[in-house]
Amino acid sequence: MTIEELEQSAQNDDTPPRDLTDEMRSLWFARAGRWDEAHDLCTRIPDPDGAWIHAHLHREEGDLSNARYWYNRARRTEPGGSVSLEAEWRILVTHFLSRA
Repeated sequence: MTIEELEQSAQNDDTPPRDLTDEMRSLWFARAGRWDEAHDLCTRIPDPDGAWIHAHLHREEGDLSNARYWYNRARRTEPGGSVSLEAEWRILVTHFLSRA
């Protein structure tokens, strides 16, 4: 699956593809605008992977202090203001696709 295919599925389908990992399913829910489902799923993914997705979701939510906590747990540097949420989502997807 490519980033474009994941994005298209999230925009057009009611459910994520069956063959996605939990990390990719969480990112699918995030792209589909289903924040609560993305958040609930990422809390069950072990750190540091789950924490990185968790950080992104709280950044998207605008809860930056909570996001910082999760970036620390993920052992990731908090992205600067020049990194959009869109760009970070793509970085996350690329990372997890490379591990599949």
